[in-house]
Amino acid sequence: SSGINADWPLRPGTVEVASRIFQMLCYNNRDQLSASIICAGWDKTNGGQVYCLPLGGMCVRMPFAIGGSGSTYIYGHCDNTYKVGMTEEQCLKFVADAVALAMHRDGSSGGMIRLAVLTKDGCKRLNIPGNQLPTFWSK
Repeated sequence: SSGINADWPLRPGTVEVASRIFQMLCYNNRDQLSASIICAGWDKTNGGQVYCLPLGGMCVRMPFAIGGSGSTYIYGHCDNTYKVGMTEEQCLKFVADAVALAMHRDGSSGGMIRLAVLTKDGCKRLNIPGNQLPTFWSK
């Protein structure tokens, strides 16, 4: 016997469990892997969640997380703009503005913004082409 009970109902995984798996993979491979991970999703247990896994192996639930080469330019903007309880529309604007600001300062960032909204109903993907990016410096 394999020790697995096929009749035992499997529960859906949680975002926290997924983030802990990323944490274990990153930590166990720390000599060959240099990665910071943002793990986000929605589950029935805790709703929407974001976990930040910076270099070093820590795993922390955060209200939002930023990363990548342009992120150093936008910490102040994100800290000042993020508000608990934002609507989906406000969240999309928050993210699009933050990414556009990072892209403007960082030469390694791409030419469009790809967004994903994760809810109990699934994943909705949105794209903002380069000619429609939010601007701040020309106003």
